[in-house]
Parts: sequence; C-alpha cells; structure tokens
Amino acid sequence: MAELAINPGRAAAPQRRRNWPMELNALLGLVAIALIFEIAGWMVRGDSFLFNWSRLSIMILQVSVIGIIAVGVTQVIITGGIDLSSGSIVGATAIIAMSFAQMGTRNGQDFTDAVFWNQGWVDLPVFMPIIVGLFLGLLAGLINGAVIAYTKIPPFIATLGMMVTARGVAKWWTEGQAVSNPTADFAAIGAGMMPVIIFAGIAILFQLVLTYTLYGRHTYAIGSNAAAARMAGINVERHLVTVYAIAGMLSAVAGLVAGSRALTAQAGMGVMYELDAIAMAVIGGVSLIGGRGSIIGTFIGMLIFGVIISGFTFLRVDAYYQEMIKGFIIVAAVVADIYRQKRRGIVD
Repeated sequence: MAELAINPGRAAAPQRRRNWPMELNALLGLVAIALIFEIAGWMVRGDSFLFNWSRLSIMILQVSVIGIIAVGVTQVIITGGIDLSSGSIVGATAIIAMSFAQMGTRNGQDFTDAVFWNQGWVDLPVFMPIIVGLFLGLLAGLINGAVIAYTKIPPFIATLGMMVTARGVAKWWTEGQAVSNPTADFAAIGAGMMPVIIFAGIAILFQLVLTYTLYGRHTYAIGSNAAAARMAGINVERHLVTVYAIAGMLSAVAGLVAGSRALTAQAGMGVMYELDAIAMAVIGGVSLIGGRGSIIGTFIGMLIFGVIISGFTFLRVDAYYQEMIKGFIIVAAVVADIYRQKRRGIVD
C-alpha cells in the first residue's frame, strides 16, 4: 500500500496500456500549431510567423507572468485540487506591494500622492515591497490550504471565496485608485526579459522538486489516492496547506513582476489569470483528477497558449474571436484528459 501511495500517479494504469508521455503529445501539438500559423502567415500576410525574434520575445513575455502562476496551479491540480484565487492574489499583491515601492519625488517635485507619504514610507529598499508581497501571497495560500485541509470544503468553493476576498482587498486598499511611480530598483524586477528569467528559474526549481524530493512524491501520492497516502504515513492535511501556500506565494511573485513591468498597479490586475493558468496546465497534460502532470508539461502548455494568442494577433483575428477559440481549446483539453483516463481505466 505504501508503494502504491508514493508512485506518481501511474499505479492505477495497467502496464499494457502505457502510452507516450503527455509532455510529448503536448510538444507535438505545439509544433503542429506553430507550423499552421507559419503557413497561414505566408498565405494571409506574406510574412513569417516563427522567424521573427521580436514577435517571439513579446509572446514569451506575455505568458511568462501567467506561467509563474501556472507552476503553483500545477502542483495544486496534481493533488486533486483547484485554485481559483490566483488572479485576485496577483491584483492584491501588485497594488499593496507597489504602495511600499513608491518614490517620494516625481519630475523633481515631492510626490505627495504616494500612498504612505504621510508616514514617510517612500523610497524604501526594494526588499520591503518584495517581503510585503510574498507575505500576502503566503497568507492567502495558507488560508486556502487550511480551509480545504481541515474543514474539507471543496477547493473550488474555498478558493472562490479567496478570489472574491482578495479582489475586494485590492479595491479597498486605495479605493479603486491606481498606484504608480515605483523606485528604479523595484521597476527593474519586470524590466526587459526579467519576467522570463524569473519564470524559467521557478519552473526549473519546481520541476526538480516534484521529480526528486519527498515533497514531490507526496504531492503525486495525494493526488493519486489520498486515503492510501494517509495510510502510508503522509500527513495529507499539512501537505495540502504547504502546496496551497506555495501556490499563493507564486501568485504573489507574479503580482510583483506584473506591477513592476507595468510601472503601475491597479485593482483589476490579474483578472482571468487563474483560468489561463489552469488551461496551460491542462493543455500540458496535467490531469484534473490529480496524480499526473509535470512542470515541463505546463511549460509546453504555456508555449501553446502563447503561440495561439500571438498567432491570432499576427493574423489580425479580432479579440472576441480569440476568446471564443481559447474557450474551445480549454474544453477540448479537458475532454481529451477525461478520454485518456477512461482508456487507462482510471475513471468510469
């Protein structure tokens, strides 16, 4: 039983039905989609979609912030849970952290509109807003995890409550007003390709953690069979709190990067980010029933998402058509996951 609990989501699959890794399927899908846009680009616009570094760098930048969230969401989904609060945590973190990152001057004049001007909390060292932001994300994640683990409320409901609460906090903090004028050190967090570098570092770290550490084995075990994991001696409740806390902190990192990159923070930042992050994970092969998936798969799913958005923009497809197509892709990915599970005999 202990061996069953710590096998990363494969114990229930008969050996004779072993398929290609989902990451490989996702990669082939990425190549196919990219080639389709390349061909369409020459046919419609007489231009290359792929062989344009400026376009590709913009594409990666656009999805890297959501990719940071997706790393945390992936771990939550592997445990069999879901996190709908990520986007709202991004908004709350961005606006509150930016309040501690404001300069005391603008264009040579005192910037009396700074949120904490009267308290003298301006021109603070960059580690202050970073600590504040990470603490907020950690707190939100701990609350999510504790409520889910110890009250047995479904993750959908618990994180939905946090989604509404965090968005309300973001709006209340400055009564709906945007916060801007960050210090140069804070602005550097999101400058240039730094969001991509931050995402890459986080993705590599957690791929290694999930693959080679006890934390990773326990995460897969809980998603595969929580009861068996508990019988194997895993403290399921404590581990769930840890997973959601990590997801909350990664959402906070995304909020810091997003606010820094935009040089301003608004209460509406991060809207729908959580759904995009979930979509990236599912497209990359992370199973919504838990126990299967990887950060590599989520990374490929992120690239697929980026290629689709950039490709439609390149072809000048209207934004509302893009949203409809994204919705179709998300549903198709979930249907495909359910079909795979049925073939493996994991679901009825």
